[in-house]
Amino acid sequence: MRKSILTFVTFLIISFLGVTTLNSQEEAMLNDCVSNIESPYIVSGQPFKAFITDDEIAEFHTTFFSGSTYRIVACSAKEPNIIFSVYDTEHNLLFTNENVGNAPYWDFKVEGSIECIVEARLDKSKASSGIAMILVGFKSSAMNE
Repeated sequence: MRKSILTFVTFLIISFLGVTTLNSQEEAMLNDCVSNIESPYIVSGQPFKAFITDDEIAEFHTTFFSGSTYRIVACSAKEPNIIFSVYDTEHNLLFTNENVGNAPYWDFKVEGSIECIVEARLDKSKASSGIAMILVGFKSSAMNE
């Protein structure tokens, strides 16, 4: 009985430390992402994040509004191993960082409001699994002029 209680307590401690480490890793990734969204850009809310492996693709949906300038930032624990692509709702490719050395961010201006799909996947030559984090930043209307 005493051995099973000790085993259970050990399991709880290890589990807690594992969660703390994951949260610390995510916090470090978030800080790295945010460092790529500097003034005059403003972070626009919560990060999109997903744990992906091998050929998995994380898909995030967002709307970009007319007249605004945006910056999409991709981060992971090992830079730069996230390939991200932006598509319209009919899945027409608007941008991929794969053509520019997996650049960690992309700046663009939207002429008309558009719903988009942002896909993130791993560069398999650099990692087989990991967390992909995508942040979106924007310039306010006054900063766009």
